[in-house]
Amino acid sequence: MKTAIVGAGIGGLTTALLLNKQGHQVTIYEKESYLGGRLTFETNGEYRIDQGPTIVLLPELLLEILDEAGVSRDKIDLIPCDPLYDIHYADGTVYRKWRDPKLQKEEIESKFPGESFGYQRYMRQMKKVYEFGTDAFLSKIFINKRGFLSFQNIKFVLSSQSYQYVTNYLSTFFQDRRLMHGYALQTLYIGGAPHQVPALYGLISYSEHAYGIWYVKGGYASLVPVLEEICKERGIKIYKEHPVDQIVVEQESVTGLQIKGQFKPFNHVVFNGDYPTIDRLLPEKYHAKKKLSPSSGCVLVYLGVTKRYEQNLTHQFFLSQDFDEYMKQVVSGDSIPTDPSCYVFNPVSIDPEAAPKGKSVLYMLIPVPASIDPSEEELNRLVDSQIDRIERTSFEGLREEIEWQSIRTPRQAELDGLYLGGSFGVAPNMNQSGGFRPQIIHPKIAGLFAVGASVHPGGGVPIVMQGARLLAQYFKEEGKQTC
Repeated sequence: MKTAIVGAGIGGLTTALLLNKQGHQVTIYEKESYLGGRLTFETNGEYRIDQGPTIVLLPELLLEILDEAGVSRDKIDLIPCDPLYDIHYADGTVYRKWRDPKLQKEEIESKFPGESFGYQRYMRQMKKVYEFGTDAFLSKIFINKRGFLSFQNIKFVLSSQSYQYVTNYLSTFFQDRRLMHGYALQTLYIGGAPHQVPALYGLISYSEHAYGIWYVKGGYASLVPVLEEICKERGIKIYKEHPVDQIVVEQESVTGLQIKGQFKPFNHVVFNGDYPTIDRLLPEKYHAKKKLSPSSGCVLVYLGVTKRYEQNLTHQFFLSQDFDEYMKQVVSGDSIPTDPSCYVFNPVSIDPEAAPKGKSVLYMLIPVPASIDPSEEELNRLVDSQIDRIERTSFEGLREEIEWQSIRTPRQAELDGLYLGGSFGVAPNMNQSGGFRPQIIHPKIAGLFAVGASVHPGGGVPIVMQGARLLAQYFKEEGKQTC
């Protein structure tokens, strides 16, 4: 079987390796001069840092899928982050998250007296939600909504109350709003807001404590050259700077691709771009009738500084005075929020080789509405305010040590192919999750498939890889049925 993969993000590369093991003749077409999609580096030559994902969750899932794809575990150097991270609140409180239950309980009682009992209840309940969600949602394809809305699924969601939005759900465990925010901010990892995202996604914050937060030595994007090398060793053809003009469809079935004016025949096509943008490659009659909502956008700031911040934690969050209002502005507003929150990635604290000797490289992520197109003055004001904030709170002397700065906005993300500037695929709202999210099998065109953050099971590197695994399992089962 000849299979083409359009786009070489982590989903496309994982799919290529998994299908290659099944005997597919796989060819990858990537529009950029590099592979990895969002999993790439931002660099000026001297400094280098992950451009996109930085926090490694569910390490065993990641390694397990790579192992299935034929990537030896010893090729990936995973380092645990311990403590997990710090949360800096506007009132000056700093809450440290730990994987160790005893240390976490002590930290909660120190900062939020009386709340540790609620935390323990939360972890027990979320363990059940995680185990159910992994089996019922992360491990299944929903060819139709009936499979998603099964009696078993509805019964569990109702009994666990995981149908509630994250904000309401957390209020049943915690009294202090600051602590609620400490377990709600993880919806930002997938571009959602806690007042719109179903509590089932609470499994993200649970997984941090249960399985830890990890760092890939050299940066998350260092996975890409490992996968590229193995693809080449196994005969997978890779064409960079080869944007696809059209997915060719005849009689409701894929027949191949149109690339640079030439027709390339294929039995299957797997799309690994941001899913809603597939319409640009398909005949108009196959365009989606329902317009999907993008995830939140973000302003990303990359800094090379002449000071070593080894004592600061690798991951830190700086929250708004009114985090709830801020989240509403991010997902419903059309301008830069008045009091933003900010995430900071400081890899030299865990990887001394992440920056030149005696120096540091930092990554700041400021969630904003995906629709904004700020002027240079507005952008500089936003970035300066957050640099001042983290300098005042944690990174002493930062501003005068900056010697390299690079900024990316939602409009640049959109130019790179991210749907309407959303940084995390389509929004993980109730009506765009599970069976209501685009699936890996195209509903109308035989032989057309998709993987990526906008496709079920959703965003985050290991989860996108899980989507690739589900697709490979589908092909395997289909092959058995035709034998």
